[in-house]
Amino acid sequence: SSDNVYECINEKKQQKKGSKYKNSGTVLLNSISIETVPSFLDYIQGGTQVNFTVAVDFTGSNGNPQSPQSLHYKDPSGRPNQYVTAIRSVGEIVQDYDSDKMFPALGFGARVPPTGQVSHEFFLTLTDSPFCAGIDGLLSAYYNSLYNVQLYGPTNFSPVINHVAKFAQAYLSDPSNYFVLLIITDGIITDLEETKRSIINASKFPLSIIIVGVGSEDFSAMDELDSDDSLLRSGSLVAQRDIVQFVELRKFVQPNGSWSKEALAKEVLAEIPDQLLSYMKSKGFQ
Repeated sequence: SSDNVYECINEKKQQKKGSKYKNSGTVLLNSISIETVPSFLDYIQGGTQVNFTVAVDFTGSNGNPQSPQSLHYKDPSGRPNQYVTAIRSVGEIVQDYDSDKMFPALGFGARVPPTGQVSHEFFLTLTDSPFCAGIDGLLSAYYNSLYNVQLYGPTNFSPVINHVAKFAQAYLSDPSNYFVLLIITDGIITDLEETKRSIINASKFPLSIIIVGVGSEDFSAMDELDSDDSLLRSGSLVAQRDIVQFVELRKFVQPNGSWSKEALAKEVLAEIPDQLLSYMKSKGFQ
């Protein structure tokens, strides 16, 4: 209305020109709309389920589990190895957002019984069902695989990413479910370009990927996947959004095996809320 006309006054000009100066132009308010911007917790309270899947690296580069130098070392004293620490510390954080606490758990890069064939997408339970009850169920499935599979290789991420992406794809037009894949790895990745293409494809779906690096490898390939500065590319393909968060475990775990849950939680979940929001917004889901 005429009430919504605002004069732009340049005070220096006003002083100079005195009564001759009226204004330097006007701002007219033509229309207004109020947009609600929901938060991450608004979606959680509104019923969005966060589904967590864990994928564990069983490749030979982790070292023989019988050796104290191995990242999969089975310490007779019961001291947790880095994979156990990662599963427990990250799992304790993410389980709070998963209502049924039934986690699918996958392994990759091992020879799997009974045939000894190399698999990059096997269930840690070594049964027909990937589901584990809570963190304790996850850990017992991890030990079950550790005692029964042979660490092998190569380190291929794309099969487990494609596996979870298939489930996420089913919820393209339904905001009731969002998926988070946690990959725990020693970082020596062999199918980098296939992995990039898998991530770019998955960026269309309600999915985020957290990669936790254990051990002391060079993790530069992981930083490349965690494309914070620009969207991930592979050839002419470009991701629709950033869906990867990389966390280096050694920055948070003390030599005695203890860790700061708060510091790690902050890092692990740093991007998940914004990634979920960017997905919901891109689909126009309220």
